[in-house]
Amino acid sequence: MWLIVPVYNEAAVIAEVIDGALETFPNIVCVDDGSSDASAERITATGAHLVRHPVNLGQGAALQTGVSYALAQRGAERFVTFDADGQHRVEDVVMMLALAHERNADVVLGSRFLKPDGQVPRLKRIVLRTAAAVSPTARRLKLSDAHNGLRLFNREAASRLNITMDGMAHASEITAFLARSGLRVTEAPVSIKYTDYSRSKGQSLINGVNILFDLSLRNRNG
Repeated sequence: MWLIVPVYNEAAVIAEVIDGALETFPNIVCVDDGSSDASAERITATGAHLVRHPVNLGQGAALQTGVSYALAQRGAERFVTFDADGQHRVEDVVMMLALAHERNADVVLGSRFLKPDGQVPRLKRIVLRTAAAVSPTARRLKLSDAHNGLRLFNREAASRLNITMDGMAHASEITAFLARSGLRVTEAPVSIKYTDYSRSKGQSLINGVNILFDLSLRNRNG
């Protein structure tokens, strides 16, 4: 199994995140997406695989680069997208792997809304729940959380994935792909660690609006 970690200016925390994940998952590829800080040097020191974009292309492009790299590695069968800012938990990945086996799922998507613990900040909860509610593809898949970055794909699903939206709207693009793919998709309850650092790096309300705007333009042009 491979963890795929898109990285942009995460020098403050990336080594800690990767070192913690390496204790359970020895195969990790980090895609440094044109960082201007010391992210690449911190990643190199951990022993994780490092791929670099010479300029910032956006998280969607970084994920696609990471998926392509991991697919090329011998024996790679499962692929998990994992945030660089410390929000995701390794134990949730372990649980998602077990759930994929139990339900014979091709794809397991993490959901912040399947646990009644009130962990998601109120404004963020409103934005994310609204995004899932207004998305036809999210409704078709019966998703409660369409923009969670913690996702597990088997080899068939990863091989068919083709992320073309470079920015944050890639999450809706992935959902649209899954809705028409015929792949077996399920959700898993996960917890997000909202630290002061991760909150400062997270999406704002305007970013959520931008995602919907980007998608409407892509659909119109397509």
